[in-house]
Amino acid sequence: MGVTTTQNKVVKVLAFVFILLMALVALFPFYWMLVTAVKPVGEIFAFPPKLWPGEFHWENFGLALERANFFTYFKNSVIVTFFSTLITVCINLLAGFAFSKYNFKGKEFMFLIVLSTLMIPMQVIMIPVFIIASRIGIRNTLLGVIIPPCAEAFGLFMSRQFMNDIPNELLEAARIDGATEFQIFSRIVVPNVRPLISVLVIFTVMWRWNDLQWPLIMLSSDKYFTVQLGLSNLNGAQYVNWNDIMSASLISIIPVLIIFLIFQRDFVEGMAASGIKG
Repeated sequence: MGVTTTQNKVVKVLAFVFILLMALVALFPFYWMLVTAVKPVGEIFAFPPKLWPGEFHWENFGLALERANFFTYFKNSVIVTFFSTLITVCINLLAGFAFSKYNFKGKEFMFLIVLSTLMIPMQVIMIPVFIIASRIGIRNTLLGVIIPPCAEAFGLFMSRQFMNDIPNELLEAARIDGATEFQIFSRIVVPNVRPLISVLVIFTVMWRWNDLQWPLIMLSSDKYFTVQLGLSNLNGAQYVNWNDIMSASLISIIPVLIIFLIFQRDFVEGMAASGIKG
């Protein structure tokens, strides 16, 4: 009995050490970004690399924001990410509810068609979507960045799978009591899929906040640029200011980190549940 207890303790200690090492490896890039952001320019290219700056230049953060017109880019990214997430999550929840709880002709075939779009790379449909956006007059606008990618299959698939576990009897009882379909969705379905909503919010925020490709295609005016486009513009043709890039990159991480901290409990539960739902 004593030997088994000792072995269990050793295994736990080794597991803890392993997890700690993996955490340090994962966090090191962020540490290196911070160190590079506050280093003097001469130390950035020093060899061997210095893991601790000789001097701390915290003013680099303010200078980077001024040079990059960062506040405008930040505002645009907040607008794009907020409305994109709101629209995407609503579409996913409503479509998932329809595919899960309603029976209509061709439902399975339509769902299969939706899932098949997961196999189509975004690059394949960019030109047709760009042409459509241009013809309806939303090119080079924030609306053109927000709307086209909002209907996506991954979130719809997760929503359907999650809602399959909500008992149909619960919904039928609400209908017998006189509840409308919208009341059933908003008062019964939505409260029961909070972990799913957290997963969708975090994934959508990360995707839209970090998206460079679609805004790069859709936008040509600097006043509509997002954070990622702004960061890409910090790369000079002949010289790269690594202080500015690292400072602005660190600041750009903060909103996504805040969203994750807000939704992390339900997010972990939702990810665990999504792995076992059929």
